[in-house]
Parts: sequence; structure tokens; C-alpha cells
Amino acid sequence: MLKNKITRVTGIGSALVDILINESDLFLTHFGKEKGGMTLVEDKDINAILSKSDQTPVVVPGGAACNTIVGVGSLGGDARFIGRRGNDAYGERFEKQIIKCNVEPVVSISDSPTGRVLSVITPDAQRSMFTFLGASTELDPELITSDIFKETAITMIEGYLLFNKELMMAALKAARAAGSLIALDLASFEVVNASKDILEDIIKDYVDILIANEDEAEAYTGYDDEKKAIKKMSQYVTYAVLKIGKRGSYVSYNNNITKIKAQSGTVPKDTTGAGDLWAAGFLFGIAHGFSIEKSGQVASACGYEVCQVMGAQLSEEAWSRIKKLI
Repeated sequence: MLKNKITRVTGIGSALVDILINESDLFLTHFGKEKGGMTLVEDKDINAILSKSDQTPVVVPGGAACNTIVGVGSLGGDARFIGRRGNDAYGERFEKQIIKCNVEPVVSISDSPTGRVLSVITPDAQRSMFTFLGASTELDPELITSDIFKETAITMIEGYLLFNKELMMAALKAARAAGSLIALDLASFEVVNASKDILEDIIKDYVDILIANEDEAEAYTGYDDEKKAIKKMSQYVTYAVLKIGKRGSYVSYNNNITKIKAQSGTVPKDTTGAGDLWAAGFLFGIAHGFSIEKSGQVASACGYEVCQVMGAQLSEEAWSRIKKLI
């Protein structure tokens, strides 16, 4: 575990704005959407889906890696985010919000629209995503140098970058050249299934911390058995994390598996950002030299609190409750 003075967690990924609505399972079926995953769409498709709903959407900053880094910053950590946004109101709102959350932005600006994610929240609190990546896809790999990862303890790379192999490889090589540990969140089972030709080699050659939920772990390992899945996940990495929802998580560190309890309490309102905020707490802990157990406890608290709100933005009161664990 890390025990040096460098504690920065740097994230690289899609600069997106989350749009959230509550809808029925039938609403998803109408659009041919498998519940719980992520589907890439065009901007017009999001508008078309919204036009079919009579719900008032909640609009907040988003993006998987960004949610994690905002969490690290909100915990009081040294946090940096690398991405690309549009030169529009959504983009300005995005950048102002992450700065407010103690995150240093390394964000370039495009003439294309800022990316958006429409998350449809069903009554079981599952979220199903329709993603328009917009300007986020235009992040230039040539701009991703080791300098932007300088003095970074852990680099968090979202799995969605696997859709852009050149950018993914640039991030991996630059972070490694800067001496950073590399964390990869597998993002969604669709991402894993679409990236099987390169994923295992990337994990073997670059990744130190591998994070997945049950669906992603099964897609990657081929196992629905949790013990077999976490064992295979840990094959090439120092830390492997298997999140199992309300039952908690497993963390394998140097092939020793620790069960982390989920924080219990109120029934979830929305699971958007639960995995991202879990990662925030865990990576914050590892970067500061916490034990696996304590890092997992902070992670579980972050994951619990974000399930009590719509979207991935927590109140100051929620962050205060989490910080008491640190």
C-alpha cells in the first residue's frame, strides 16, 4: 500500500453532463434497452427519449472518472481531472462544478457539444444509460503526456476509454511513465464485451488496480461465481475489486481476499454514481496509506450516500458524515 507523501488521484475520461429521469421498466422496453447497461447514441436520440417522458429531469455534472475524482476532491484529497468539453453552457457548468468540488481541471475545449448521459432510473433504483459522448471523444492523444500525471499516486482511467484505443494507450503509457499506479474501472458489461481483443493485454501490461461489478466481472472472467471471478481478476494486478451491490464487495490485495461490508440503511433512491463514488473512497484510502479494511469502509460509505440522492453529487452534510470515518 502507498505510504509516501504523494497522494494525488488523477482521473482521465469523458467530461459529461448527467440528465436523470425516473421511469418504468416498460419505458426502457419501448426503446429496446437492456436494463442496467450503457448504450451509445446521438444527441438527437437523447432528445427523442426525453420527449417521450413527462418527468422533469435532474441535470448534474457526470462521467465515470469525473464522478470518482469529484469524490476524491470532496473528501479533501488532491484531485485532478483530464477531459474535453464543449464551448457551451453545459460545458461551463461542468467545469465550474468540479472546481467547486476541489478538483483541478485539465480540460480542453471543443466547438462540438458537451457530452451528455441520459440515465433512466427504474423503480428498483437501477440506472440504464444512453450516452452521447460529444466533445469528450475529441481529447487529443498527443496532449496526453507524462507531465499531466506528474506527482500522481494513482491514475484512474474509466473503462469507456476502451472505445478509443489510441487515447487509452496514450493514457496508460503516460501515467506509467510518470510513475503512477493505474486503476481501471471496467465501466459496463457492454464495454467489456466490445473490448475483449485488447482488454486482457492492457490489464496484464499496465493495470495495478482493477475494479468491476458483478456483470462486468462475469463478462471479463467468464465466471458468475464470485470467488472464481475475483481470483481471475487478481491474476495480473495488485488490487482487484469486485463490487456486489448491497452485499458489499471483495478486495483482493496480493491474492489475499477481504470481504467489505456494505453500509446499510435507507432503501436506495438511485444507483447512479454508486460504483464511481465507491471507487473515490477506495482510491482515496489507498493513496493515503489506509488499510484495505478502512479504504473499503470509506468506499462503502461513499457508495451508500450517493444512492440516497438523484445523480452523483452529494451534499456537504453527506460528505461530513463520510469524513468522520477518516
